[in-house]
Amino acid sequence: MLQQYQNTPRLFQLADKLSFSQPEKIYLKNLHGSSSEFVVASTFLHPACSQLNHVVILNDAEEAAYFHNTLESLTAALDIFYFPSSFKNKKNFSLLNSSHVMLRTEALTKIASAHGSVNKKIFVTYPEALFEKVIVPGKLSSNIIHIKSGNVLNVEEILLKLSDYGFERTDFVYEPGQFAIRGGILDIYSFGNDKPYRIELFGNEVDSLRIVDPETQLSERRLLQVSIIPNVDTQFQDEERISFFDFLPENAVVWMQDFDWCKERLLDWEEDLSLFLKRAENSGNDNTNLAAGRENSDEKLEKRNIKAKSIE
Repeated sequence: MLQQYQNTPRLFQLADKLSFSQPEKIYLKNLHGSSSEFVVASTFLHPACSQLNHVVILNDAEEAAYFHNTLESLTAALDIFYFPSSFKNKKNFSLLNSSHVMLRTEALTKIASAHGSVNKKIFVTYPEALFEKVIVPGKLSSNIIHIKSGNVLNVEEILLKLSDYGFERTDFVYEPGQFAIRGGILDIYSFGNDKPYRIELFGNEVDSLRIVDPETQLSERRLLQVSIIPNVDTQFQDEERISFFDFLPENAVVWMQDFDWCKERLLDWEEDLSLFLKRAENSGNDNTNLAAGRENSDEKLEKRNIKAKSIE
């Protein structure tokens, strides 16, 4: 069925328009059921769009998660990422959802690697996730620890860097942001992967790299290299932050379910954050970093000169 979508004249026309170098706005209507997912998936796989990254903005978290799962089922592609809000709820902006933080970190890392890359990717998100500012791509890339099989490591230096990045030393790793060392085995739970890494050392040389099951603590498949990524939402709060739209590479196509709804939700969250900061100020809590994270993303939606598609 996906192949039939790809071969329709309208899909060819859409893919042709998207391949133009000049940004433009296109409105798609009368898309019912899973038609939107089929259109995005077909466009993503179309040869004319092989150099394009895609950002899909749904109305809420539930719709975004459903859309993301459907895209994965349709395409079987590995380069489809979910970009959620890091907050547990809008009533308390100081409470973070650790699993969402990990997903955001993974997505931001992939977006940063997409700058100048020919490997196309899809990022599925929703208004509340766009509300938060993100670290600049260069700062993110420069703080990733890359380890390859056969490398010679300065273990003490790695442990100090992990501590500086906010990782916690534990006996066993079971959630992102932890590391454990036992003899010649170093386990690290990066914020950019859904399972921890196990680094087996022979002296100071990396003898093997493996994925670890956090529940059984048993090693799984072997890897040639790993990237250790810190929590970008909390670790670099004093660094420059930018809008998610400024973080995107130039070859990004933005698909939006409802522009007006997205703008309204961003304004609502701006108001909720202002109330939260007022309450925190009255109670004497320091939320300077939260205030620094505010962003009028609704203005970015209008100002950024991007290829935007509206889907409904």
